[in-house]
Amino acid sequence: MKILGTRAASVSRQGLCTALLVASLTTAAVGATPHNAADGDPSPGTDNPQSRPHGTPNLTLPDLRPKPGASGKPGEHALPPGGEDSGIPATALAAYKNAEAIAKEKYPSCHIPWQLVAGIGKVESHHAAMGGRLNPDGTTERQILGPQLTGGEFAKITDTDGGRWDGDKLYDRAVGPTQFIPSTWVLFGADGNGDGVQDPNNIFDAAAATARYLCSGNKDLTRAADLDKAVLSYNNSREYVNAVLAWMRTYQKGEVGPVPDGPGLPPSPSGNTPAGTQPTPSGTPGGGSTTPHKPGGTGTGTGTGNNGGNTGHGGSTNKPAPHKPGGGEKPGGGGTDKPTPPAPAPVTRLDRASERKLEATAGEDFTAQPRVRALTGAGKPAPDGTRVRFEIVGDTDARFPGGTTQAVRTTKDGGMATAPTLHAGDWPGQFTVRATVEGRDIAPVDFAATVKNAPAPRADELVRVGDGDLKAAPKATFTQKIQIKALGKGKPVDGTAITATVLDADGKPLAKTGPYFKDKDGKPTRSLALPKTDKDGLVTLPELFTDEQTGNYTLRLATADGTVVVLKLTVAAPAADKPGPSQPSATPSPAQTPAKPAQ
Repeated sequence: MKILGTRAASVSRQGLCTALLVASLTTAAVGATPHNAADGDPSPGTDNPQSRPHGTPNLTLPDLRPKPGASGKPGEHALPPGGEDSGIPATALAAYKNAEAIAKEKYPSCHIPWQLVAGIGKVESHHAAMGGRLNPDGTTERQILGPQLTGGEFAKITDTDGGRWDGDKLYDRAVGPTQFIPSTWVLFGADGNGDGVQDPNNIFDAAAATARYLCSGNKDLTRAADLDKAVLSYNNSREYVNAVLAWMRTYQKGEVGPVPDGPGLPPSPSGNTPAGTQPTPSGTPGGGSTTPHKPGGTGTGTGTGNNGGNTGHGGSTNKPAPHKPGGGEKPGGGGTDKPTPPAPAPVTRLDRASERKLEATAGEDFTAQPRVRALTGAGKPAPDGTRVRFEIVGDTDARFPGGTTQAVRTTKDGGMATAPTLHAGDWPGQFTVRATVEGRDIAPVDFAATVKNAPAPRADELVRVGDGDLKAAPKATFTQKIQIKALGKGKPVDGTAITATVLDADGKPLAKTGPYFKDKDGKPTRSLALPKTDKDGLVTLPELFTDEQTGNYTLRLATADGTVVVLKLTVAAPAADKPGPSQPSATPSPAQTPAKPAQ
């Protein structure tokens, strides 16, 4: 909203009454209730993007001059309070009152009146009439967009939403009936109509978000200071505050004349219209209730009659559709001609219907599938069969089934389209899955996909390679090579760290005797971290020494994850050699001893 200078001509036109009205808006509220924290949203300050100039607001104040018909003379046409332009389209009025009801429940200490939300809607977009035109469900037939926020007379805000709401991937633009900047909508967006979507182009959502924004920071709007701060945070301009509060007070002074949701109210007298829109014709019929206007019926009411049965300020009438020639009429007013079925409403946007972030491990499939909802301009689900294209964008070998980078799915079940299962490929990294509607130039929906490295395989088994008892003599070494293989799910595991520990026969730690390894300094150690296994899962133990002690021992080999194998060790002296039966005795027998000579 562009910050404008004081409109002296406008103020002078309205005279002292307007000046007194505006001045009264900043006085302290009488009987204000104590303030209690109600909402966790931080209070937006004057540096918030929303408070900076992002368009040209309608700063025209209500016309407080005496109105024709005020004297009560017969035949005079009485205008609604505040002049001919004080009426509020029925759907907009319902949205503002709905926002107040939501705020009462969610932010009870805020005390925001619906008339304040209506004041914002009036100044920002003439209640969505500046090029938007409301559908009965609250969506605008065309987007209401502010100018590109490129700096200069406006704030400079580079794109923050990828063009999702404003269709601009270079700079942000204010969006919707209450002109939210996309970066502010992310923080304060609301679902005012309970359809599960937060859409700034829907006046129910926009009004609820406006109430949330104004109430943020635990404000109590019965306090004049909080009220002033709240509106300034929407547009840091005193003229803007004066205009919004003047319209709020005008709406508070009496029953507001609702007008049907017609082709839109005229633009502001200054001729300012949000960028990207065109002013719509004036002469909107008046009258109707706060429910969406439905065609049908005639009348000459002044804005307080039943919906669809009254004309507005200009005295126009709602005429029934002309009867088609040919054929008689059936009971109930219908003709014999069959109506031509309407063409399917065009798709105007895609909404994300699943998580934005996708993650998978290299070589595996993504468990989540991107999902979007295609909607028409009225916020209704697109017809079944609408073609949605999913495309892989980025440097990746991830693929859809069949090895393709694109896949087309048609909508069903309320405008939903789901991408096929996505295979992650073998390259770790990030890429984008983009959803678009074929044949429609609307903002795409992007999903951020990440492929992570596969975790290192874990050894769930350790086995000794070879067989045979492990035996050694005292003060010697085990001559047999001891080799261990690490397996994970039956396959060799490279890089497994194993610790070898010598224990007694019962698996208890040894004191200072028994078999031992040598550390890097050549000193005896009975616990040693082995080199990691090679690509074949193998590791060979270093030399294992014995001291003078004999007996049975155990060798425990274990990974950090608790995979263990235990081997038996034996240290024993070698058996003594005994002569065989045919081996001659080294000591001569008596028979072999020579006899001494006779004396």
